[in-house]
Amino acid sequence: MSEIEKVGVAEVKVSENPTTLVSYGLGSCVAVAIYDPNIKIGGLAHVMLPESAGRAGGASPGKFADTGISYLVGELIKRGAHVKRMRCKIAGGSQMFKLPGTTHAASSLENMPRTQIGERNIEAVKQTLRDHSIKIVAEETGGDHGRTVRFNPSTGEMEVSTIAHGKKMI
Repeated sequence: MSEIEKVGVAEVKVSENPTTLVSYGLGSCVAVAIYDPNIKIGGLAHVMLPESAGRAGGASPGKFADTGISYLVGELIKRGAHVKRMRCKIAGGSQMFKLPGTTHAASSLENMPRTQIGERNIEAVKQTLRDHSIKIVAEETGGDHGRTVRFNPSTGEMEVSTIAHGKKMI
């Protein structure tokens, strides 16, 4: 049986052993699981906001999509992972509350209303992964419901569970 390690809001954790990394209560936040299947190492970032834009000073690197993903990739490389082999799974990015101005879809992060944090987080995560040339192999994003994720870095399996929609392996 593997050990369970919690990854809280704005945290990033890496595991090289049979540990399950868990993030509870993802609403607009996005869980970003990156792993190297060849050496069975991976990590999980619980991203809270889309971009640091100079605000990262003193903040945990996992707070923002750009700094969290870059930090996670760097930690994996330090432990022997290679970017060309890295794969990613993402979950979260819900619009938990209906707010004025949230009914129009936008084509880019710059054009999205500030109130659409979930969508903005998803787009920022995807853009940062593209910048690092890391392929997303599975995702469970958007909607209007919270999620909990359980990620096994040694197998790359991610379980996404919700109260209303049950469990799903991605």
